Order: sequence, then structure tokens, then C-alpha cells
Amino acid sequence: MKNTFKNIIQNDFPFLKGAKLLVTVSAGIDSVILAHLLHQLEFDISIAHCNFRLRKVDSDLDEQFVNKLAIALNVPFYVTRFDTKQHAKQHKLSIQEAARNLRYKWFEKIRKENELDYILTAHNLNDSLETFLINLSRGTGLKGLTGIPTIHNKIIRPLSSFTRNEIEIFASHNNIKWREDKSNEETKYTRNKIRHKIIPILQELNPNLLDSFKQTLKNLQGSEDIIQDTINSISAQMQLIASQRIFNISTIKNSIKTNPQAYIHEMFSPYGFTNITDIINLLSAQSGKQVFSKTHRLIKDRDLLLMVKNRVPKLQERKEIFENDLKFKIQFQNLEIKFKIETANNKQQTTNNLTIQTDKFKIKFPLIIRKWQKGDYFYPIGMKGKKKLSKYFKDEKMSLLEKENIWLLLSDNKIVWVIGKRQDERFKVTQNTKEILTLSIKESLLFQN
Repeated sequence: MKNTFKNIIQNDFPFLKGAKLLVTVSAGIDSVILAHLLHQLEFDISIAHCNFRLRKVDSDLDEQFVNKLAIALNVPFYVTRFDTKQHAKQHKLSIQEAARNLRYKWFEKIRKENELDYILTAHNLNDSLETFLINLSRGTGLKGLTGIPTIHNKIIRPLSSFTRNEIEIFASHNNIKWREDKSNEETKYTRNKIRHKIIPILQELNPNLLDSFKQTLKNLQGSEDIIQDTINSISAQMQLIASQRIFNISTIKNSIKTNPQAYIHEMFSPYGFTNITDIINLLSAQSGKQVFSKTHRLIKDRDLLLMVKNRVPKLQERKEIFENDLKFKIQFQNLEIKFKIETANNKQQTTNNLTIQTDKFKIKFPLIIRKWQKGDYFYPIGMKGKKKLSKYFKDEKMSLLEKENIWLLLSDNKIVWVIGKRQDERFKVTQNTKEILTLSIKESLLFQN
């Protein structure tokens, strides 16, 4: 197994050689063997262990075992303890989901803090078969049938082609000890039920089940690669601005006349969208309609679909600026506003909306920066009379996303500047202006979501 593992690393994961690796070790056989193999092949490893406090004394004994393993291998050891049940209750998750979320978040934290390159886990072929059957029983697309990915961002799974039996034989021949998790024998969990009840029946039907599954997995992954190439090609045609994921609706309709449900599922399911009918209905909905997933939302904006991450409201979406602050630039969330006081001799005609000049003596402090609200109005510079912001946005044909990212600068509860868009007439520089307050903003910081 050691030679096979070495060849797999050389062929499939050559980037691991010379890298700093964080090996996640539970005390179970798979992760213990992974640590031993990497150590024997002289990789630069550290060991990380999570104590989920789910099995009382056994959880602490696992932690002690992994600590001793790290000492024996003479490698750095990182450990943390979680109140997993409380986390699951607080976030309305199953124990398994809570444990998974906690450990991967912590692994990434340790990796970054210690400038490590990759996180290695010990998932094997049996784990992929179990995941395949779990996803199959719940309903899934092709991606859900391709097993556990061997590479996902910074997470690498170099044992994914080995069976649990191969790992057990290697441990036995090399007299390597590990700790057995007794909860793995319980069938109250879905994965264990499949492991102990479903898979043995399948192996009765096909004694070479795992070999057959390995080939099936290879075929499915090949099909997934072909589909993904096609989806990427079509998606590139649909997206007007790839970095912001803005889709042209007419291009979507023209490009996927055959089985649009399948294409739309493949395009949008990676962002958490599971109700494909809602997205199809959105294509012909009125402007401003939205469809949400847990992480993203799709917004209908005239002939476009805008996809953005769900906005998390900031704890403070308001800032006060006092006169003594004007010696500095103001950094507030995604905004960076520079203030400069000049004499009236420096009157300038600005050619964009990123810089405005105001009559300093018309300004009352503190100035306020905040989001726009229903009922807000201002006097657009160059026009007579006031205009509600909602009407101004409509006239400017601004999308829902643009409107959500609008900030206002106010003086005495009056709008001085729709930041990055339009100045207010009431504060403009005139022939009588004696002192000018110039404000400017970086274009790159505007309208970030």
C-alpha cells in the first residue's frame, strides 16, 4: 500500500511534495494510517484533532491518543474542543452537520494562522460509496453521484481510491494501533445504517462491489467533466460580466431550448438554488422579483438576471463625521471618502460623480453617512425642485442591486450627495462661496455587495 500511495501522490497530487500539510486525525484507523504514510514518506506534516465532546470519556481518550501519536512522529499538534450539541441546537443542525461545519472552519483557521498549504483528510473509497448511496436515496444530480471530491479548494483526500479493507491490512501488517469509535457500530445514523445494512447486501449480489464502484465513479466523473465544460461554455455566453455574474435572459432562452431545466440546474445549483421552477419563472417575471438560496439570490432586472451573495446587514450602517475629522479620509465599510478644504479660487468643473465641491459654510456638522430610506428626497444639481430618491432611481434605470448599495451624505438631515451619483443643488459652490469643501471617492469602492 505504501508504494501505491507514493505513486498516487506523485501522479495525482505532485504539488504536495515540499508543501506544509495539516493532517486531520480523529484517532480512527483511516486518519492514523494517513499520518503514518505521510510521515514515512517524509512529508512536512502537522496533526490537527477535534474533540467534539460527544462520547464523554472516549472523546478525551481519542484526544490523548492523537496527542501521543503527534509526539511519537515528532510533528506539531493542534487540538480544539467543541460543545457540538449546543452548536447544533443553536443553529438548528443535526449533530453530524454541526460537527462537520465546526471542524472544517477550524481546520481552515489553523491552516491560515500557521501558514500551512493544504488540509488532508482520510476519506476512502468506502466513504465515497456511502456518500453515493446517501445522495442517491435523497435525490441528486450527477455531481451528487461522483463521490467525495479528492481535491476541493485547499482540502486534499489522498486515500480516496483505497478501500477500508486495504487500510486495515496495512495497519495489521505494520502493527499500527488506532482507536475504534464505538458509535460507528450504531445504526441510528444514516451513514452507519447504509454501511452495516445496505452495503453488505449489495456485496452479496456483487462480491467485487467496490471495484465495480471505482470504475463507475471514474465513468461518472468523466461525464461530469464533459457536462461542466459544456455548462462553462454556455454560461460564458450568457454572462455579460463574468466577475459579477450578470446573465442576459434572452441569451439563456436562446442557448438552452432543449431541456432548459437540466441546464439551469447545473448552472445555478452550485450556488444553492434547488427549486429550478422558480428560476424558470423568474425569466419572465416583472423586474425586481427575486429568488433566494441560502447563500445567494437571483434578481430579475429588465432583460438581465443578477446573481449576488445574500447581503448580511451590518451592525452599524450609519456614521457621523465631525468637523475635526476632515483632516483625514473617512473609511466606512466599503466607502473611502477624502475631504479637502480649499479657497474659493479653486472652483472646478467636475466631469464625473466621484468628486463634488460644496460650499463649506452651507454644511452643518456632524455629517451623516447612511443608506437611503423610503421617502428620502433631494434637489438634484442642475434641476429646479425636489425629487424623491425612488423616482430618481427609476429615471436612472438603476437595478435593485444598485439601489441597495447606495449611500447618502447628509447635513442637518438634508441630502448633500447621493454618493457616486448626484450632488444636491442646495450645497453647490456659487459666486458667493468663500471656502470650498471638496469630497471624493474611489470608483473601485462603489456599489460592492
